[in-house]
Amino acid sequence: MSAQAQAPHGRAAAESRRWWALAVIAIAQLMIVLDITIVNIALPSAQKDLGISDADRQWVITAYTLAFGGLLLLGGRLGDLFGRKRVFIVGLLGFALASAIGGAATGSAMLFGARALQGAFGALLAPSALGLLSTTFSDPKERSTAFGIFGAIAGGGAAIGLITGGLLTEYLNWRWCLFVNTPIAVVTAFAAFSVLERDHIGKGTRVRLDLPGALLGCGGLLAIVFGMSEAVTRGWGDWLVLGSLLFGVLLLVAFVLVEKRTAHALLPLHIVAERNRGGGALSVGLAMVGMFGLFLFLTYYLQVIKGFSPVMSGVSFLPMTAAIVISSTAIAARLMTRVRSRNLIGPGLLLAAAGMAWLTQMQVGSSWAGVVLPAELLLGLGMGLVFMPSMSLATLGVAPNEAGAASATINSAQQVGGSFGTALLNTIAASATASWLAARIAGAGDPAVQAQGAVHGYVVATWVAMGVLLLAALIAFVMIDHRPAPGEAAEATGDAAGGAEAGAGAQAPQTGAQTPAHQRQQAQ
Repeated sequence: MSAQAQAPHGRAAAESRRWWALAVIAIAQLMIVLDITIVNIALPSAQKDLGISDADRQWVITAYTLAFGGLLLLGGRLGDLFGRKRVFIVGLLGFALASAIGGAATGSAMLFGARALQGAFGALLAPSALGLLSTTFSDPKERSTAFGIFGAIAGGGAAIGLITGGLLTEYLNWRWCLFVNTPIAVVTAFAAFSVLERDHIGKGTRVRLDLPGALLGCGGLLAIVFGMSEAVTRGWGDWLVLGSLLFGVLLLVAFVLVEKRTAHALLPLHIVAERNRGGGALSVGLAMVGMFGLFLFLTYYLQVIKGFSPVMSGVSFLPMTAAIVISSTAIAARLMTRVRSRNLIGPGLLLAAAGMAWLTQMQVGSSWAGVVLPAELLLGLGMGLVFMPSMSLATLGVAPNEAGAASATINSAQQVGGSFGTALLNTIAASATASWLAARIAGAGDPAVQAQGAVHGYVVATWVAMGVLLLAALIAFVMIDHRPAPGEAAEATGDAAGGAEAGAGAQAPQTGAQTPAHQRQQAQ
């Protein structure tokens, strides 16, 4: 065969290889995004099967989000150090192992530990997936198409997780919500070994790891979440609760001091010191405090109080997911190049707070269509306005070599906010329920009274979540003053994929915040 004949064949093979690589990367991202929603739907069944207390049930969610958010920056650095393909494959195999351990859990501690492992290996997978996608597609047209497909697939992960979680829990067992990841991850790892290009990192270009920063940051977050969760049974004035909270704050102060002095900081502090990026990260983090807690309460309200099946429970969340996607792509994407960012983020948070206010009216006998559905739509429309401009602000004006850290920072803010929110609001709800039942000790054994007590706890926590969203709106109006520049309009179209993904997976780990434009900047 002549050289001329071989050249087109070689180009065709290389092009086919790139799209196979996209399939592998998208499957891995889909697995990460759907994992939290699929487990949320299964949580009531898992709690009953393993005898997990109401105070501890939040660790099934928190262990994942805390490990994921706390280690996301470190995961990106490991990809820079050892090569993204290698770290990607290790992340897949580790995720498969952690999922198998979780599915086989014989007790709560084993399940919590497996979920933390899932989060840790997810933190390896997520930045590596984005980095590989960025380097695999260099042609601008192909790149835009690839990121559009990636965003659409990953954005649908929340909805897929809701439905799949319901089907597996109802017709098989809650354990299959974890077991299902194992064969998918193993097959994807072998495919990744074959189709992904090896990215060798020369020793001279490797980035040093900031292990002290990682240990202090993760340790501080863990101590605070532990203190919040222990307050359910011990009370806020207990020495262990206060000691854990104080210790966590001291570790985070030490983290800031270390990051100021190290040349290879996990979190360059000047990134969040800029008012627009800092305001965006704070707004999103506080918004997730309310959203993660809400998702937990609604799952229990629908399945335990209203008697919904796992499948119907999953389906009932789809209107909120659809509202987020529509709001992100049809409203925020069109307006973010025309109006100030705070004029989208602030009103979006107020809309979400209105959804929370509507939800405070729920009672044991409330209908889904009358109370839950309107609240979901308000929350979805509001959060869709928040995610898109916040993700855009995350890398606004950042140097190309820090774009990855800036994008990971906004994603970490989501996960850390979700961890705090799940722990705090679960503690508030459980405490309010216990106090309500204690005042009605004569009828505390009556299932109807217990149901009323549980709903009372959910309502109290929802009021707190509404207050947090109002605080987030205030911060957005005060801190964010970004005006869109003419040049940003060209990049906003590409931002739609990342924003839609961020919105659709609001309850799930977000790693698609880097948009095609941001990825081009980082690759350069």
